[in-house]
Amino acid sequence: MFEAAIMCLALNIYHEARDQPFIGQVAVAQVVMNRVHDDRYPDDVCGVVKQGPTYSWREDFPVRNRCQFSWYCDGKSDKTPDTEAFEIARMIAVGVYNGNLGDFVEGATHYHATYVLPEWAETKYKTVQIGEHVFYRWD
Repeated sequence: MFEAAIMCLALNIYHEARDQPFIGQVAVAQVVMNRVHDDRYPDDVCGVVKQGPTYSWREDFPVRNRCQFSWYCDGKSDKTPDTEAFEIARMIAVGVYNGNLGDFVEGATHYHATYVLPEWAETKYKTVQIGEHVFYRWD
C-alpha cells in the first residue's frame, strides 16, 4: 500500500507541478494529503488522485477531462520521460506522505493554475499562491 500511495503521489506531483519550484511541488502533494484527511474525499492517496466519474460499462476508465487532477484523464500518456524530475517528485512524495514537510498551503484542498479562474474559486478561501498555482481551502 505504501509503495502504491507513493507512486500515485509522485505521478501527481510530476504531471501537475514538475515545472514549478520545489516548494510548489511540495504544495501540490500537500493538497492531495489534505484531501486524504478530509471526509469529503477518498481516504487514500490513489483514490484522491484518480477521483472522478467513470464510465458505467468500465469502472476503471475515467471520463475524459472530468477528473479532479486533469493529467489523469486528459487522454495523454502518463509516462514520465524526465527521469530526474520524476525522482524529485518521488522524494517529495515520500517526505509529504510521511509528514516530514510542513503544510505550506494552510490546509488547502484545491488549487488552480494562475492562467485560469475556475467557478469554484469564489466559493473557497484563498490561502496562498506558490509559483503558478493558487491554493484554496474550504471555510
